[in-house]
Amino acid sequence: MTAYETLLRLAFRTPEDQATYLTPATLDVHAGFERATAREQPFRFEQWRLGIATSLLRMLADLGEHDEARRAADVLHRALNTAQSPADIDKQIHKENKLFEQIYTNLYVNDEGEALLDLFARTLDADAPDLLAQIEYEAVDLARELDFEARHENEDDQDE
Repeated sequence: MTAYETLLRLAFRTPEDQATYLTPATLDVHAGFERATAREQPFRFEQWRLGIATSLLRMLADLGEHDEARRAADVLHRALNTAQSPADIDKQIHKENKLFEQIYTNLYVNDEGEALLDLFARTLDADAPDLLAQIEYEAVDLARELDFEARHENEDDQDE
């Protein structure tokens, strides 16, 4: 399994999420980039970036019950699965620009959340496959360390 596939499976842990988000198009993104002709590579690179960014936002959402991050991840996932060009990706994401701004303004962030947001920002800034691959590996390492259940256990303890 590639680092990309590992990241997806760490981000989308439940069978329901996997059925919804791990579509053939999403799962094939990295391999599609590897197979792409020079002409196709810019679009395939953007799809790969979207897959990583979607995973990071979904983990952020799950870590802190952050609805804006979940909705933004859905926007990215939809663009990954439906866009036909980099311009189409930009168009779809631009429609929801305010949602992405809200991620940074309406958020209480702990250290893990800050690390996810940092990786997300670096994903958006990555302009070469080597940089994106490095971020992908860092995201896998971080995802393996995250304790999504601890937050829910703490909330349960406070409710009692």
